[in-house]
Amino acid sequence: MNKKIRLLQSIHFKIAIVFVLLLLVTLEVIGASFVKQLEYQNVRDFKQSLQVTPYIQNQLSNELLNNSGNANKNIKEIIGDMGNSAEIQVVDNKGTIRGVTNLNNQSTVGQKTRNPRVKQVIYSGHTEQEVNESLGSYYTAIQPLTNPSGDSNAVVGAVYIRASMEDVYKRISSITVIFLTSSLVAGLLGMALSIIISRAITRPIDEMKKQAIQMARGDYSGQVKIYGQDELGQLAIAVNNLSVRVEEAQEASESERRRLDSVLSHMTDGVIATDRRGNITIINETGQDFLNVTRDELLGQSLLKVLRISDEYSLRDLLETQQEMVLDFSEQQDHDLILHVDFSLIQKETGYITGLVCVLHDVTEQQKNEQEQREFVSNVSHELRTPLTSVRSYIEALNDGAWQDPELAPNFLKVTQEETDRMIRMINDLLSLSRMDQGTAKMNLEYVNLNEFFGYALDRFDMMIKRDQEHEDDLPKLTTSAGKLPTDDPNKKYSITRDFTKRDLWVEIDTDKFMQVIDNIMNNAIKYSPDGGVITCRLLETHRHVILSISDQGLGIPRKDLGKIFDRFYRVDKARSRKQGGTGLGLAISKEVIEAHRGRVWVDSQEGKGSTFYISLPYEPIDSDGGDWDAI
Repeated sequence: MNKKIRLLQSIHFKIAIVFVLLLLVTLEVIGASFVKQLEYQNVRDFKQSLQVTPYIQNQLSNELLNNSGNANKNIKEIIGDMGNSAEIQVVDNKGTIRGVTNLNNQSTVGQKTRNPRVKQVIYSGHTEQEVNESLGSYYTAIQPLTNPSGDSNAVVGAVYIRASMEDVYKRISSITVIFLTSSLVAGLLGMALSIIISRAITRPIDEMKKQAIQMARGDYSGQVKIYGQDELGQLAIAVNNLSVRVEEAQEASESERRRLDSVLSHMTDGVIATDRRGNITIINETGQDFLNVTRDELLGQSLLKVLRISDEYSLRDLLETQQEMVLDFSEQQDHDLILHVDFSLIQKETGYITGLVCVLHDVTEQQKNEQEQREFVSNVSHELRTPLTSVRSYIEALNDGAWQDPELAPNFLKVTQEETDRMIRMINDLLSLSRMDQGTAKMNLEYVNLNEFFGYALDRFDMMIKRDQEHEDDLPKLTTSAGKLPTDDPNKKYSITRDFTKRDLWVEIDTDKFMQVIDNIMNNAIKYSPDGGVITCRLLETHRHVILSISDQGLGIPRKDLGKIFDRFYRVDKARSRKQGGTGLGLAISKEVIEAHRGRVWVDSQEGKGSTFYISLPYEPIDSDGGDWDAI
């Protein structure tokens, strides 16, 4: 329906008013800038005219230093030559007024000045300036006078200058009035010109409007009259071609829709489309698989409820921000599923929003890897910070003088060395894990009689426990390949029992790495065994496997921690493990080594009764006499 347009709503009026407003705004901006610059220039020139030249400053300084009977008279003559446009006072460094230009204030000569700012300038040696507009416009400047022949920083007095700025501002005001009058005249002329221009512009626009209404009704036969080859003329040509283009666009749109359906059905990402109310209208097969529902179950459902975000977001939030988000669907699936969700608007060419497109991308593996990396970096940072903090504290104590104490210094150096060794062990363990993760760790495999190898490893611990208990007061602690014998109580006693199969078991292993695994597990067994505890080591053969186990009678591992005991940096008793020098990587390295041997390691534990670590290795019986372990 063609409604009559009111004057204030017509484009004729809008073009005219916009043109006039732009003209006025331009004039006012230029005028404001001009007046501001004019004011700045006049004020600056006024201030410069009141500056005391270096020559006069030297004259005044000499008179203040001379302090003869004619000094005040000479000062009065000097400042009198500076002009009568300002009130000038000269004050010496004792605060005594020595000369004034105001005849009404001659009685103040010889008196102490009451102006605190003058005293401040004398004390500080810095010039002060001020424009005071509370009682008329006055400019005040106080300049220090320094000794011209001696120290330039020695203040011998100050010059106080006060002048009225009324004439300056009157000149500025008169120029401003002239500019405003000119702006008003320019605005009236601009309004008349804008009305003429707007009519010339809007006539072809009005014709194009009528043609557009006719095309909206489905009649594309009309033509718009072309008045020229300017932008409006080109627009008229475009309107005339619009009827042909509309039909072509409809055909192209249908073809594009068919292509889009084909693309959606073969995408690896889930795609969901909604109407403007947020109800699902389209979903591809991948999206159905992600959400584990059928297409019929989803159509017409609210997108917010399907994605389970209705409590945190509204449809308006998604329409306004198209915020990306990561959603965890693991609880409603029988497997881990984390989706990255992107939203975008479905808009017509007019900008009208008709719905949303939601793209679901599976980032489960990516999120898992990122979380593992964050935890790893956090653990490494935490584990390295603890010994570094300890080393720094002891070094600071030594630097503060503890190195001179014959009792403290050796202990401090010992702790520093232990913490440094702990960091080196941790870094070596991390390098070993890194090489194993990357598959670059070299395995030096050889066939070994596992009975003799395991017995040899346990003999080392028997010897260390025996010597440690016999010489605990005279000898330092013995160490294993994993470090110091892991006990925090030197009076505790341990015993190791063996339960081996009589049959020789020849297994292909890397002796160095496998010895490290035994050391790690034995160290834990000794560490957590009670006084008088028995550590039982077994070796037996099953069908195509050999089973090696190490049992202790210690604290045991809580059930909730059993699944994490082989994780990197995981400790059941964190405080005690750190105190005894553990890195939290021993069992993780052991797991990697055993898996590199195509074996398996696990633990069975009962809290308060002890733990048993099992190592299973593949075994193929061979006929061999074996060899002596001592020859290795």
